Amino acid sequence: MAVAGGRKFVLDTNCFVDASRTAAAAAAFAEFCAWAAPSLYLSTVVAAELRAGAGNGKARRTLERQILSPYLRRGRVVNPSPGAWAGLGTTLATLVEDEGLVLQDVRRSFVFDILIARSCREMGAILVSRNLSDLSRIGKVFAFDFVPPYPTESRG
Repeated sequence: MAVAGGRKFVLDTNCFVDASRTAAAAAAFAEFCAWAAPSLYLSTVVAAELRAGAGNGKARRTLERQILSPYLRRGRVVNPSPGAWAGLGTTLATLVEDEGLVLQDVRRSFVFDILIARSCREMGAILVSRNLSDLSRIGKVFAFDFVPPYPTESRG
């Protein structure tokens, strides 16, 4: 998918995780980041998920230094607003009503996806994620932009 210039992007946790697992995914991630860097933002939700999964102290320090701190230094961090948190509740309530969602069965990652999606909607950003199934489900409740990894730069 080609994306017109000037759009903001928020990378989902799975983009970072996939890039750490295979050379092909790392190359695709790096190519996307190379052109999209001026428009990339980090969700504090994603940062928390990455920290939780980082493992030992050395891995966490590497994560902080190489992945998270560039976003922090550039002021490119998105924190869910009070409105996003309120929207989380109404989104879940709507899914309970419309789909029969059982709250105690909801995966934590699904709740996080709602918060990230709400934040993206508020800032007019595109969420980049391979989790299209959950995002499509969330998108039935409220509109927001999301694409699979990785959109290409529009050349015209």
